[in-house]
Amino acid sequence: MKGLILFLSGCWFLLSCGAKKEQELSVFRYNSTYLIASLDPAFAKSQEVIWAVKQLYNTLVETDSSLSIRPSLATSWDVSPDHRTYTFHLRTDVYFHDNEVFPGGKGRKLVAADVVYSLNRLIDPATASTGAWLFNGRLAPENGLLALNDSTFQLSLTQPFHPIMGILSMQYCSIVPKEVVEKYGKDFRNHPCGTGPFQLFLWDESQALVLHKNPRYFETDSTGARLPYLEAVQVSFLESKASEFLLFRQGQLDFMNDIDASFKDEVLTKQGALRKEWEGKMVLSKHPYLNTEYLGFLMDSSNPLVKNSPIKIKKIRQAINYGIDRIKMMTYLRNGIGTPAISGFVPAGLPSYNPDIVKGYSYQPGKSRELLREAGFPDGNNLPVIKLLSIPIYADLANYVANQLQEVGIRIQVEVIQKSLLLEQTSKSQALFFRGSWIADYPDAESYLTVFYGKNPAPPNYTRYHNPQFDKLYEASLQENNDSIRYKLYQEMDRMVIDDAAVVPLFYDEVVRLVQPNVHEFFNNGMNLLELRWVKKTKL
Repeated sequence: MKGLILFLSGCWFLLSCGAKKEQELSVFRYNSTYLIASLDPAFAKSQEVIWAVKQLYNTLVETDSSLSIRPSLATSWDVSPDHRTYTFHLRTDVYFHDNEVFPGGKGRKLVAADVVYSLNRLIDPATASTGAWLFNGRLAPENGLLALNDSTFQLSLTQPFHPIMGILSMQYCSIVPKEVVEKYGKDFRNHPCGTGPFQLFLWDESQALVLHKNPRYFETDSTGARLPYLEAVQVSFLESKASEFLLFRQGQLDFMNDIDASFKDEVLTKQGALRKEWEGKMVLSKHPYLNTEYLGFLMDSSNPLVKNSPIKIKKIRQAINYGIDRIKMMTYLRNGIGTPAISGFVPAGLPSYNPDIVKGYSYQPGKSRELLREAGFPDGNNLPVIKLLSIPIYADLANYVANQLQEVGIRIQVEVIQKSLLLEQTSKSQALFFRGSWIADYPDAESYLTVFYGKNPAPPNYTRYHNPQFDKLYEASLQENNDSIRYKLYQEMDRMVIDDAAVVPLFYDEVVRLVQPNVHEFFNNGMNLLELRWVKKTKL
């Protein structure tokens, strides 16, 4: 770690010629425990890449702190009566970052043709983007993406698809300049050029990323002052969360995302509040996170593994759901981080979430035993052992579940394997009972319900759930533009999944951040996006 600190100290010198204190007040510093794989938005799959890309690029629209869609590069948009054509009116004061590819090295103005190029590039098989699936089968084949003029872009769909605005807010859909991409080819990952609030200054892939303020960024605050307020962003890559916490306590980082199990008891009470000894020294920020942690069952009755397993019996799956005390689990294993999942698969934080309408499984061990009896296994007698696959960081949750279910007569054998192997087995229908996590790609419940659409492969349908009635409602919801009606369809689908006990929802996650007291206007959100445009730092 000493080498890293020396390296970052050198970065301070590069950032500014002013006094060190002034430098610190103009630089936002955070650590990523994972290396950033690319600065090309076409590969913005992981959180660490998404966070970096968000600083460098803009999308047509974006989500605000309440996950509502708001303008970004587009000032406004019109939707045709049949909800298949979206016409976006673009800002005319947006410029790409300076780059040697442009005449005189000065960034040129963004035009509608850049939007067409960027989205076509995303879905081009030659790009091999991890986000190519976003528009699969959705764009009109002949005129799906059109530049009507320099400031007007038109998107046409084969059929109505309400979540399209959420998709366009994803970092995958960031706008890039054709001439820069073509100059660097695959090496564009190292030479990012966008329109965002910050631009690349230095990137040593194993040590640090430094971004500088974009002096021509188009957004201003209510007083007319140009955003962002910060002069720079500095990212370090330290694998250890414990070392990251040490740097944070020393004031060398401005915030920490998530609290590792190794020190959560030191920082938080069992109820999830900041311990008194840390009050005034750091700020705890919590916000519902669009992430559902769950256990999944393989539901394909034609699979030989399922035919020979007790999980093929609905009452067994329901008994497992009733046999887990999620509230106790959240208190003792999670220090109150998150919400016990006693509703459906769609998490808290989305407008269609309503635990009064979608009722999940509360802790009822008596009901669990009753269901076991009805399934022909009184007190769990003659019930085969059920294997639960988990990954190392969730081994404690898996063992908790196993111990709880043992009390009602359900024997669970926990097998801990690497994440890559678990993903492989669930993708190939080789996992009967497995730990899963689903984070929303965009802020709409459809992103969760697509997990159970019978015509979808794995991913996302890892359970191979297939219910013709569910599929019919899902297809109807895609074309429904009335929010109230669509939310009712979402809730009805969620109830079906819960009644069929295709999954065991464990908890709805929370974004948890530790922030230095002198950091202000650092907004949290349900997508856990890193929003730095408005951040200000003051003297301690």
